[in-house]
Amino acid sequence: MSSDVSATQSNADIVIMGAGAAGISVAASLRRRRPTLSITIVDPADTHYYQPAWTLVGAGEFDVARTARPMSSVIPEGVNWIQAAVTAFAPERQQVLLSDGRRLDYRFLIVAPGLQLNWEAIDGLSETLGRNGVTSNYRFDLAPYTWSLAREFKGGNALFTQPPMPIKCAGAPQKAMYLSADTWRQRGLLDKTKIEFHLVAPALFGVKDYIPALMEYIQRYRISLNHLSHLRAVDGERRVARFEIFDADGQSQFVDKPFDFLHVVPPQSAPDVLRASPLADAAGWCEVDPATLRHARYANVFGLGDAISAPNAKTAAAARKQAVVVAENLLASMDGRPLSLHYDGYGACPLTVEHGKIVLAEFGYGGKLLPTFPIDGTHANRVAWVLKKYVLPKVYWDFMLRGREWMARPR
Repeated sequence: MSSDVSATQSNADIVIMGAGAAGISVAASLRRRRPTLSITIVDPADTHYYQPAWTLVGAGEFDVARTARPMSSVIPEGVNWIQAAVTAFAPERQQVLLSDGRRLDYRFLIVAPGLQLNWEAIDGLSETLGRNGVTSNYRFDLAPYTWSLAREFKGGNALFTQPPMPIKCAGAPQKAMYLSADTWRQRGLLDKTKIEFHLVAPALFGVKDYIPALMEYIQRYRISLNHLSHLRAVDGERRVARFEIFDADGQSQFVDKPFDFLHVVPPQSAPDVLRASPLADAAGWCEVDPATLRHARYANVFGLGDAISAPNAKTAAAARKQAVVVAENLLASMDGRPLSLHYDGYGACPLTVEHGKIVLAEFGYGGKLLPTFPIDGTHANRVAWVLKKYVLPKVYWDFMLRGREWMARPR
């Protein structure tokens, strides 16, 4: 593995934009299938994060240090790493332009940049994150602050927000809420606490089969649900959050809510460089065929992970299945063979509804239930908690990122 490319213009068989869960996994899968390939990953970050555990960090159930490793330690052996950012795509010339001025030629391009978190879209939020009782499990440095706030909470107004979809791990805003509420329940604080969930979506969860189990916990923790409610601004010094709340006719009004605890999930989008590129669809996502994951207009471009247009849940579990599909279909395209492997939209969302129990949501396109294990995921259970806390981190670091595709092939 090398992080230096000396020429102004370089080339590779395959260029991968992004060294997150999707990019590293597909690189490892390709190397295992065909070790002779020249593969280059482009990513400016020096640290790789296991983000699914940040929910547990925010509940005092996981050490945040275990969620981060040097990027150099996860780049697959034999894969070149350019520590720079992609600044433009030129698919008609089969090139990407880099932040250091270089141009990189490719035979095939894989787009896997992840999502862009738009903190600045909420007025006043960036200035108060990490203090004044304002936190978010969507950042490595803030998840421990979530636990600090929850642990020291003595009662009052606790607000949790969820922005418009899509976002990475659509259940994460709820997970933070349930685990915090359970902590307060155990300490006898629920009678002194008013918990509100402000979500833009009209439904609690996108797959109806899991809603009854979640509603049991909404009632247990006496949570007030506020649908069609957008967080627009935060005044951290005054501890006031401003929401725009819509009615059924689309009319809205602004409401200020005082808070003692505020967990915010920022609006999210594909990265700006992708949204402004020829690879994007009208909504800014990398436009792929939802089954083969090949680009709709450029036959030598594939996409996977959170920034693609396929209507699946944006989770690490989805990327794990997608990596197999892209690896096999890209090699088939390279060899002139039909693209035979199809992604079924699989995604998983372990909804941590209390300390020690999870509603394990596993589903594919159209909300079809796709359980991996003989567990009734529509009810809270302890087995899924063991999977989430103890098994899945090992699967991530030792299997997924190393191209070991245990139970990863779409059915």
